[in-house]
Order: sequence, then C-alpha cells, then structure tokens
Amino acid sequence: MTSADDPHASSPVGDTGRGDGPYQPFAHLTTEHCALYRRVMGVFVRAKQEFTVHLRPEDVHLGLPSEGRPPLEGVATALERLARWGNLRADPDTSRVTALEDFYRSRHIYQLSRAGEAAEEALAAYDEALGRRGELQAVALADITVQLRALLALAGQPGPDPAVVHLSLLALVDRFSGLAENARAFMNSLQRTVDLHEAEVEVFLAYKQRLIEYLERFIEDLVTRGAEIAGLLTELGTPEAGPVGPLLRVAAEREASDAAPDAAAEALAGSERRWEGRWEGLRAWFLSVPGRNSQAKLLRSAARQAIPQMLAVVQALNERRAGRSDRSADFRELARWFAEAPDDEARHRLWRSAFGLYSARHLTIDQEALAERDAEPVPPSASWYDAPGVRISPQLRRTGSYERRGRNRAVQDRAEAKAHLAELARKQAEQTAAARARLATRGEVRLSDLDELDRDSFRLFLQLLGDALAKWRPGAESVSTTTNDGTMEIRLTGFPGGGIAEIHTLDGILRGPEHLVEIIDLTAEPAGAGRA
Repeated sequence: MTSADDPHASSPVGDTGRGDGPYQPFAHLTTEHCALYRRVMGVFVRAKQEFTVHLRPEDVHLGLPSEGRPPLEGVATALERLARWGNLRADPDTSRVTALEDFYRSRHIYQLSRAGEAAEEALAAYDEALGRRGELQAVALADITVQLRALLALAGQPGPDPAVVHLSLLALVDRFSGLAENARAFMNSLQRTVDLHEAEVEVFLAYKQRLIEYLERFIEDLVTRGAEIAGLLTELGTPEAGPVGPLLRVAAEREASDAAPDAAAEALAGSERRWEGRWEGLRAWFLSVPGRNSQAKLLRSAARQAIPQMLAVVQALNERRAGRSDRSADFRELARWFAEAPDDEARHRLWRSAFGLYSARHLTIDQEALAERDAEPVPPSASWYDAPGVRISPQLRRTGSYERRGRNRAVQDRAEAKAHLAELARKQAEQTAAARARLATRGEVRLSDLDELDRDSFRLFLQLLGDALAKWRPGAESVSTTTNDGTMEIRLTGFPGGGIAEIHTLDGILRGPEHLVEIIDLTAEPAGAGRA
C-alpha cells in the first residue's frame, strides 16, 4: 500500500505542486496524496451546499470520515497545499486571538476559491459522464412528436407569439438533445454489457431477459414514432424552404434582442446559424438521404444487432456452465500450467504431452549415426538450426518404413500431360478473348440492344454487371468499374425513360431494369495503333 492509499498518512509533505498556469487547481489530482486532497475538497463542497463559507482546519478534520481519519497536522498541511494551488482561499483567522503572541502564529480560515469551485464542478461532470448508463427514452419520442405538432400549428398562424415560438423550439431542442445523448450512452453501456463474458452467470441471465424486452419495446416505439416524426419534419421543411424557416428566424431575433447595438447584426447572424444547425441536426437524426442513413435508423439497427449478440453471450455462458470444451479457456489453463512448471525439463515434457511434437533426432537409422551421436552428443536444448542434420530415407518419412533395396523406379515422362494442359489453357484464353470481343460495344447502347449471347459471353457479362451494380450507390446516375484482372471496363448509366430490358441467351431470357451500358475491351489495340 502506498502512502497515497494510506488514510493514516501524517501529512502530504512530499507534494510540491508542479501544476502551473490556469489549470493549477487540478495539480492535486496527480500528486502522491491525491485521495486525501479529494476528501478535503469534498468537505468544502458539502459545506458550500449547506451555506457554510469559511472552515477552520479543525472543522475540516471533523468533516472527514471517522474511519481512517488522518491527523490534524496532515489536514492542515493539505489545506496549505490546496491554498497554494488555488483551490482554496486562505484568510487570517483573528477571531480567536486573545494574546499578543497569537498574532505571530499562523492561523487561517479557508473557503473555496472560484478556481477551486470550477475544478470541482468539472470533476463532478467528469464522474457523472463516466458513470452515466444512458437509457432509450420512448417517452422522449412522444414529447418530440407533440412539440413538432405545436410548431406546425404555430407555422400556420399569421403572426405567432415570439415567446411561444422560442420556448417551443427550446423545449424541442432540449428533449432531442437528451434523447440523442442518452441513446449514445446506452449503446456504449450495452456494448460493455454484451462484452461481459466473465460476469456471474445467474446475474447475467436474469438481466438479459429484461434487457431484450426493453430493446424490443423501444425498437417498436422507434419504428412507429420515428415514422410520424419524419412525416412532421418533412411537412415543416428546411430553414431555406419550409414553414419552419420563419419560426427559426423569430427565435433567433428574440435571442439576439438583448445584444449590444454595435453587435446586434453579428449576434443575429450567429443565432440564425445556430438554430439552422440545430434543425438540420434534428432532420438528420430522423430523415435519411441518399448515401446517408438517419441516426434513428442506425440506432434501430444497432439495437437489433445487440439482441443476437446478447443471445450469443448467453449461449457461451450456458456452454461454459454445462462444462463444454472452450478452446480459449483450455489455452489459458495450459498457459497457467506452463507458468507453474518448476523447470525447463518439465515444460518440455508438458509441451510434448499437450501437442505431441517430438524431436526428429530419434530417426537415426544405422550404427554409424548412433556412434556419431555417442561421440558428439547433442543436448536437448540445442536449436534445430544449429544442430547437425540427420539423413533419412524419403520412404521412411512418407510411410514410416524403409524402402527396399533394388533398382529405382523409372522417371515418368510428363511431356504429354504438360502439352495437354497447355492446349487447355490456350483454348480457354481464346474463349475468353472471343467473349471480350463479343461484349465490347462502340459507345453506349441499351441493354435491350445487346444481341443474343452465348454461354461464355453471358457468363462474362454477368460478372461485369455484378461488379457494376455492387459499386452503384443510392442517388448515383452512373457507375464505372473494371474487372479484377484489368482486361475490361463497364460503364453503366440509368436510362431516362426507364422500362424493362430483355437479354436473350442460349439458356433463356434475362430481364431487368433498362440501362445504358458501354463495355470496353482494355486488351484490344486502339484503332490505328499499328500504323506508321
């Protein structure tokens, strides 16, 4: 136990207070006696909540928990250090002076400084953010729906009250911000819960059922309420073109009304930008656009994915409870055995027993090799790279027995097989080249205009079409891609008139949406390339 953890430490003498600059009130967090400083500052925070301003060292000492309370001298030293760092303000204590000698004694009363109070608020916010579990607020979705309906009603009025508009928008933004922040915190905590493979089985199994029901209920509310909210946002429109634009300007004007005359225009412009950004953020949370899904859709997908992940964890816990083999647990147990082995010889024996891997030196095959090993023994710890090699028969390695002495087998002539494989490769290359030439188009054509395709050409065409459609993105008008071997390029463009395309093949007819297509054979020489 270090002195920082010891509640009976006499005094933080070794803390020098190296924190300089505006962040010096945080210097006590990285010192040796951080725990004592945090308890002392906690006494001042509680005293402020009880409207007590000044505290003497004796008051601070009594305010600390009785269990493990440090000596009064240690508390006094801690107060001096905190005052030096700027967390506290020290004032001379003249209320108890009864003699002339008391004026020469160092007596102080302490109170929270502005910097110390700000540091405590920051640390409280930090602790709250770390401990926030978050929640999926189905009630917030209903509140957002109500606020949007109220805004839609205000937008229909000829001259809405600016105060009502401003307060309605503030309530909407506050409810939406809480929903988004709690949803983010909940998904983070949910992932941590899913990753708790080492949690107690009974606790986890009891918790998972409630969590799954909670997720299913929120997903149902998000689907129904989210569609309604998306419809209301579509009716209200955007700040540039929509009924919500004047409402946002009314709220911005009301916020900027208190600005100084020389800064009124700048304040109004800044307030308008903030409200437009808030509204666009709200729209992005519930409305999807080509190429980007809404945050509500992503949240719904993440919540749905969490359910099978949770069930997978439950299955793993059940298997572990049932005593089934777990490879990772087996390897961890084996590693523990290796760590507890008394010496290297025991580790070698454990290795051979666990994996069945032995040295290859048992393959000596004659008396001469045995005599060499007896004359120059090779220790078991020698590396195979440095140890002398052992010559063995290939038959012994392949079958485990020596080959018989006699005439060697004749070498087979594989020239005919190689020629056959070369001929197959040549024919396949010709077929592929013919298919490329058959598919190549001169400019853009409709899919319906492609002539009847043979099997090789149709197979290559399906590969090209699949690569193009895989690269197609929502909202795109055209796409261009090449094959993996770089021999062909396809350019696919949506057909303005739409319709259905029919491509005739030897095996039937392929039907699909009409497109303009251009297929280029990148291996073909351009026209006139061979001319002088």
